[in-house]
Amino acid sequence: MRSRAKVIGSLERVYREAFEKAAESGDQARMDRLDFGFQRDQVLLEALLDVRECLVGLRRDEAPDEPSLLDKAMAIRNLTRLRPR
Repeated sequence: MRSRAKVIGSLERVYREAFEKAAESGDQARMDRLDFGFQRDQVLLEALLDVRECLVGLRRDEAPDEPSLLDKAMAIRNLTRLRPR
């Protein structure tokens, strides 16, 4: 599993390259969109990484006789599925 720093670093590198190209061409509107997009994506990615850490923690805490994380997710999915009555 890639570390949090590596994932965020990859995101930053992609945006930085695009931002520099926009700056070289003098496209201020594109630079503004990229800046906003980076901030939005960084917040979403941080949230997803937090969820990943929580799920990994659940797996470590799981007792041997308990259902797997996938089994638990499927049970929740089945409970929330709309069914005709």
